[in-house]
Amino acid sequence: METREESPQPLKRRNRLSVAIPASFVSDIPHPREKTFRLGLVSRALSIYRVDEVIIYPDYPKRDQSRETFLIKTILAYMETPQYLRKRLFKIMPELQYAGTLPPLRTPHHPLADRISELSIGEFREGVVISSSNEGSLVDIGVEQPALVSEVRLKANTRVTVKIIKLDRQPKAALSSREEIETYWGYQVTVSPQPLGQMLKNRGFDLVVATSRKGRPFNTVFDELKRNWNQARATLVAFGAPSQGLMEILASEKPHLEDLVHFVLNTIRRQGTETVRTEEALCASLALLTMLE
Repeated sequence: METREESPQPLKRRNRLSVAIPASFVSDIPHPREKTFRLGLVSRALSIYRVDEVIIYPDYPKRDQSRETFLIKTILAYMETPQYLRKRLFKIMPELQYAGTLPPLRTPHHPLADRISELSIGEFREGVVISSSNEGSLVDIGVEQPALVSEVRLKANTRVTVKIIKLDRQPKAALSSREEIETYWGYQVTVSPQPLGQMLKNRGFDLVVATSRKGRPFNTVFDELKRNWNQARATLVAFGAPSQGLMEILASEKPHLEDLVHFVLNTIRRQGTETVRTEEALCASLALLTMLE
Protein backbone atom coordinates (compact mmCIF):
# COMPACT_ATOMS: atom_id res chain seq x y z
CA MET A 1 0.00 0.00 0.00
CA GLU A 2 1.36 3.43 -0.94
CA THR A 3 2.05 5.75 1.97
CA ARG A 4 1.98 9.53 1.81
CA GLU A 5 3.99 12.17 3.60
CA GLU A 6 2.11 14.48 5.95
CA SER A 7 3.32 17.39 3.80
CA PRO A 8 2.96 17.11 0.00
CA GLN A 9 6.19 19.06 -0.38
CA PRO A 10 9.06 17.51 1.61
CA LEU A 11 11.59 20.06 2.78
CA LYS A 12 15.17 19.63 1.66
CA ARG A 13 17.83 18.88 4.25
CA ARG A 14 19.47 21.73 6.12
CA ASN A 15 22.82 20.03 5.66
CA ARG A 16 24.05 18.27 2.53
CA LEU A 17 23.89 14.47 2.55
CA SER A 18 25.98 12.37 0.15
CA VAL A 19 26.02 8.61 -0.31
CA ALA A 20 28.97 6.65 -1.78
CA ILE A 21 28.43 3.36 -3.61
CA PRO A 22 31.03 1.21 -5.42
CA ALA A 23 31.34 0.85 -9.19
CA SER A 24 30.94 -2.92 -8.82
CA PHE A 25 27.52 -2.42 -7.27
CA VAL A 26 25.69 -4.48 -9.92
CA SER A 27 28.62 -6.65 -11.05
CA ASP A 28 27.14 -9.74 -9.38
CA ILE A 29 24.04 -9.58 -11.60
CA PRO A 30 24.41 -11.06 -15.11
CA HIS A 31 21.32 -9.70 -16.87
CA PRO A 32 20.90 -5.94 -17.63
CA ARG A 33 17.20 -6.12 -16.76
CA GLU A 34 17.99 -7.12 -13.18
CA LYS A 35 20.79 -4.55 -13.02
CA THR A 36 18.29 -1.88 -14.04
CA PHE A 37 15.78 -3.09 -11.45
CA ARG A 38 18.35 -2.94 -8.64
CA LEU A 39 19.42 0.58 -9.60
CA GLY A 40 15.77 1.60 -9.64
CA LEU A 41 15.54 0.52 -6.00
CA VAL A 42 18.63 2.61 -5.21
CA SER A 43 17.19 5.69 -6.88
CA ARG A 44 13.95 5.30 -4.95
CA ALA A 45 15.85 4.97 -1.65
CA LEU A 46 17.98 8.04 -2.40
CA SER A 47 14.86 10.06 -3.13
CA ILE A 48 12.78 8.75 -0.22
CA TYR A 49 15.49 9.76 2.25
CA ARG A 50 16.25 13.07 0.50
CA VAL A 51 19.84 12.35 -0.44
CA ASP A 52 21.54 15.28 -2.20
CA GLU A 53 24.34 13.43 -3.98
CA VAL A 54 25.30 9.87 -4.88
CA ILE A 55 28.99 9.27 -5.54
CA ILE A 56 30.15 6.28 -7.58
CA TYR A 57 33.69 5.34 -6.58
CA PRO A 58 36.08 2.75 -8.11
CA ASP A 59 36.51 -0.18 -5.73
CA TYR A 60 38.91 -2.12 -7.96
CA PRO A 61 41.40 0.63 -8.96
CA LYS A 62 43.53 -1.75 -11.05
CA ARG A 63 40.54 -2.88 -13.12
CA ASP A 64 38.75 -0.95 -15.84
CA GLN A 65 35.34 -0.22 -14.32
CA SER A 66 34.28 2.41 -16.85
CA ARG A 67 31.40 0.35 -18.27
CA GLU A 68 30.04 -0.49 -14.82
CA THR A 69 30.35 3.12 -13.74
CA PHE A 70 28.66 4.43 -16.89
CA LEU A 71 25.72 2.06 -16.44
CA ILE A 72 25.14 3.14 -12.84
CA LYS A 73 25.55 6.82 -13.65
CA THR A 74 23.24 6.66 -16.66
CA ILE A 75 20.36 4.87 -14.95
CA LEU A 76 20.51 6.91 -11.75
CA ALA A 77 20.68 10.16 -13.73
CA TYR A 78 17.85 9.00 -16.00
CA MET A 79 15.62 8.28 -13.03
CA GLU A 80 16.40 11.63 -11.40
CA THR A 81 15.45 13.48 -14.60
CA PRO A 82 11.76 14.48 -14.88
CA GLN A 83 9.92 12.24 -17.34
CA TYR A 84 9.07 15.07 -19.74
CA LEU A 85 12.76 15.88 -20.24
CA ARG A 86 14.20 12.40 -20.71
CA LYS A 87 13.75 12.17 -24.48
CA ARG A 88 15.60 15.45 -24.92
CA LEU A 89 18.49 14.62 -22.58
CA PHE A 90 19.06 10.90 -23.20
CA LYS A 91 19.77 9.17 -26.49
CA ILE A 92 18.78 5.61 -27.27
CA MET A 93 21.49 3.46 -25.72
CA PRO A 94 21.94 -0.14 -24.53
CA GLU A 95 22.14 0.94 -20.89
CA LEU A 96 18.53 2.18 -21.07
CA GLN A 97 16.97 -0.75 -22.92
CA TYR A 98 15.01 -1.74 -19.79
CA ALA A 99 14.28 1.80 -18.60
CA GLY A 100 10.58 1.14 -19.06
CA THR A 101 10.65 -1.12 -16.01
CA LEU A 102 11.88 1.65 -13.70
CA PRO A 103 9.43 2.98 -11.10
CA PRO A 104 8.47 6.67 -10.96
CA LEU A 105 10.09 8.83 -8.27
CA ARG A 106 7.18 11.21 -7.59
CA THR A 107 9.51 13.80 -6.08
CA PRO A 108 8.56 17.52 -6.13
CA HIS A 109 10.64 18.14 -9.26
CA HIS A 110 8.75 15.38 -11.11
CA PRO A 111 5.35 17.11 -11.39
CA LEU A 112 2.40 15.39 -13.00
CA ALA A 113 0.89 18.67 -14.27
CA ASP A 114 1.39 18.96 -18.04
CA ARG A 115 -0.81 21.93 -18.96
CA ILE A 116 -0.23 25.66 -18.65
CA SER A 117 -3.54 25.99 -16.84
CA GLU A 118 -2.15 23.80 -14.06
CA LEU A 119 0.92 25.97 -13.48
CA SER A 120 1.11 28.62 -10.77
CA ILE A 121 3.17 31.77 -10.46
CA GLY A 122 6.20 31.18 -8.26
CA GLU A 123 6.33 27.48 -9.13
CA PHE A 124 9.71 25.95 -9.91
CA ARG A 125 10.21 23.58 -12.86
CA GLU A 126 13.09 21.70 -14.40
CA GLY A 127 13.52 22.40 -18.10
CA VAL A 128 15.70 22.01 -21.16
CA VAL A 129 16.69 24.88 -23.44
CA ILE A 130 15.18 24.45 -26.91
CA SER A 131 16.53 27.56 -28.64
CA SER A 132 17.83 31.07 -28.02
CA SER A 133 17.44 34.43 -29.75
CA ASN A 134 17.83 38.13 -28.98
CA GLU A 135 14.47 37.92 -27.19
CA GLY A 136 15.71 35.26 -24.81
CA SER A 137 15.64 31.47 -24.46
CA LEU A 138 12.79 29.02 -24.94
CA VAL A 139 12.73 26.29 -22.30
CA ASP A 140 10.72 23.07 -22.39
CA ILE A 141 9.10 22.75 -18.96
CA GLY A 142 6.70 19.92 -19.78
CA VAL A 143 3.58 21.85 -20.83
CA GLU A 144 2.02 22.73 -24.21
CA GLN A 145 4.25 25.73 -24.88
CA PRO A 146 7.88 26.34 -23.88
CA ALA A 147 8.54 29.01 -21.30
CA LEU A 148 10.36 32.18 -22.32
CA VAL A 149 13.33 33.25 -20.21
CA SER A 150 13.68 36.84 -21.39
CA GLU A 151 16.97 38.53 -22.27
CA VAL A 152 19.05 35.44 -21.49
CA ARG A 153 20.74 33.41 -24.23
CA LEU A 154 21.32 29.85 -23.09
CA LYS A 155 22.95 26.94 -24.86
CA ALA A 156 20.51 24.52 -26.50
CA ASN A 157 19.92 21.16 -24.76
CA THR A 158 21.11 22.56 -21.42
CA ARG A 159 19.11 21.51 -18.39
CA VAL A 160 18.05 24.45 -16.22
CA THR A 161 15.86 25.23 -13.23
CA VAL A 162 13.34 28.04 -13.73
CA LYS A 163 10.72 29.88 -11.72
CA ILE A 164 7.38 30.75 -13.31
CA ILE A 165 6.83 34.53 -13.16
CA LYS A 166 3.93 35.07 -15.58
CA LEU A 167 1.19 32.90 -17.06
CA ASP A 168 -0.11 33.54 -20.55
CA ARG A 169 -0.40 31.57 -23.78
CA GLN A 170 3.33 31.27 -23.40
CA PRO A 171 4.58 31.13 -19.80
CA LYS A 172 7.33 33.53 -18.72
CA ALA A 173 10.06 32.26 -16.42
CA ALA A 174 13.27 33.36 -14.74
CA LEU A 175 16.43 31.33 -14.21
CA SER A 176 16.70 29.85 -10.73
CA SER A 177 18.80 27.29 -8.85
CA ARG A 178 18.30 24.44 -6.41
CA GLU A 179 19.66 26.63 -3.60
CA GLU A 180 16.62 28.89 -3.94
CA ILE A 181 14.15 26.02 -3.60
CA GLU A 182 13.04 25.00 -0.11
CA THR A 183 11.69 21.57 -1.07
CA TYR A 184 13.71 18.44 -1.85
CA TRP A 185 14.78 18.71 -5.49
CA GLY A 186 16.43 15.40 -6.32
CA TYR A 187 19.98 14.13 -6.18
CA GLN A 188 23.15 14.79 -8.14
CA VAL A 189 25.16 11.90 -9.63
CA THR A 190 28.94 12.23 -9.24
CA VAL A 191 31.61 9.88 -10.56
CA SER A 192 34.76 9.90 -8.47
CA PRO A 193 37.96 9.26 -10.47
CA GLN A 194 39.69 8.49 -7.19
CA PRO A 195 39.38 5.39 -4.98
CA LEU A 196 37.37 5.74 -1.80
CA GLY A 197 40.29 6.55 0.51
CA GLN A 198 41.62 9.38 -1.66
CA MET A 199 38.14 10.72 -2.27
CA LEU A 200 37.44 10.90 1.46
CA LYS A 201 40.68 12.82 2.04
CA ASN A 202 40.07 15.30 -0.77
CA ARG A 203 36.35 16.03 -0.48
CA GLY A 204 36.53 17.36 3.07
CA PHE A 205 33.30 16.04 4.55
CA ASP A 206 32.50 17.22 8.08
CA LEU A 207 31.14 13.79 8.96
CA VAL A 208 31.84 10.41 7.33
CA VAL A 209 29.83 7.35 8.34
CA ALA A 210 30.90 3.91 7.11
CA THR A 211 28.53 0.96 7.16
CA SER A 212 29.98 -2.42 8.06
CA ARG A 213 28.94 -5.69 9.65
CA LYS A 214 32.01 -5.24 11.87
CA GLY A 215 30.94 -1.77 13.01
CA ARG A 216 29.48 -0.59 16.29
CA PRO A 217 25.74 -1.07 16.84
CA PHE A 218 23.75 2.04 15.97
CA ASN A 219 22.05 2.27 19.38
CA THR A 220 25.38 2.35 21.25
CA VAL A 221 26.56 5.54 19.50
CA PHE A 222 23.20 7.22 18.97
CA ASP A 223 23.74 10.29 21.18
CA GLU A 224 27.26 11.01 19.95
CA LEU A 225 26.30 10.44 16.33
CA LYS A 226 23.22 12.66 16.65
CA ARG A 227 25.35 15.60 17.88
CA ASN A 228 27.78 15.19 15.01
CA TRP A 229 25.03 14.65 12.46
CA ASN A 230 23.21 17.86 13.30
CA GLN A 231 26.39 19.94 13.43
CA ALA A 232 27.87 18.72 10.14
CA ARG A 233 27.29 20.79 7.01
CA ALA A 234 28.37 18.00 4.64
CA THR A 235 27.90 14.33 5.55
CA LEU A 236 28.87 11.20 3.62
CA VAL A 237 27.52 7.69 4.22
CA ALA A 238 29.68 5.04 2.51
CA PHE A 239 28.68 1.53 1.45
CA GLY A 240 30.69 -1.51 0.39
CA ALA A 241 30.37 -3.82 -2.59
CA PRO A 242 28.59 -7.17 -3.09
CA SER A 243 31.85 -9.13 -2.84
CA GLN A 244 33.81 -7.04 -0.34
CA GLY A 245 33.14 -4.63 2.49
CA LEU A 246 34.64 -1.20 3.05
CA MET A 247 37.52 -2.57 5.10
CA GLU A 248 38.54 -4.90 2.26
CA ILE A 249 38.08 -2.16 -0.35
CA LEU A 250 40.41 0.19 1.54
CA ALA A 251 43.00 -2.54 2.09
CA SER A 252 44.44 -1.87 -1.38
CA GLU A 253 45.00 1.77 -0.39
CA LYS A 254 46.67 0.82 2.91
CA PRO A 255 44.82 3.16 5.32
CA HIS A 256 42.56 1.65 7.96
CA LEU A 257 38.87 2.43 7.70
CA GLU A 258 38.80 3.90 11.21
CA ASP A 259 41.48 6.45 10.22
CA LEU A 260 39.33 7.90 7.44
CA VAL A 261 35.83 7.94 8.93
CA HIS A 262 34.22 9.25 12.09
CA PHE A 263 31.88 6.29 12.70
CA VAL A 264 31.81 2.68 11.56
CA LEU A 265 28.23 1.51 12.04
CA ASN A 266 26.48 -1.81 11.98
CA THR A 267 22.97 -0.77 11.01
CA ILE A 268 21.56 -4.31 10.72
CA ARG A 269 22.21 -6.16 13.96
CA ARG A 270 21.85 -9.94 14.15
CA GLN A 271 21.09 -10.23 10.44
CA GLY A 272 19.29 -13.41 9.52
CA THR A 273 21.00 -13.83 6.15
CA GLU A 274 24.63 -14.60 5.40
CA THR A 275 24.95 -11.43 3.34
CA VAL A 276 23.11 -8.11 3.03
CA ARG A 277 22.92 -6.59 -0.42
CA THR A 278 24.08 -3.02 -0.85
CA GLU A 279 20.63 -1.74 -1.78
CA GLU A 280 19.24 -3.43 1.35
CA ALA A 281 21.95 -1.87 3.51
CA LEU A 282 21.23 1.47 1.87
CA CYS A 283 17.55 1.40 2.80
CA ALA A 284 18.15 0.10 6.33
CA SER A 285 20.95 2.55 7.08
CA LEU A 286 19.22 5.66 5.73
CA ALA A 287 16.05 4.73 7.63
CA LEU A 288 18.00 4.58 10.89
CA LEU A 289 19.99 7.74 10.19
CA THR A 290 16.76 9.66 9.57
CA MET A 291 16.04 9.18 13.29
CA LEU A 292 18.93 11.55 14.05
CA GLU A 293 17.11 14.58 12.63
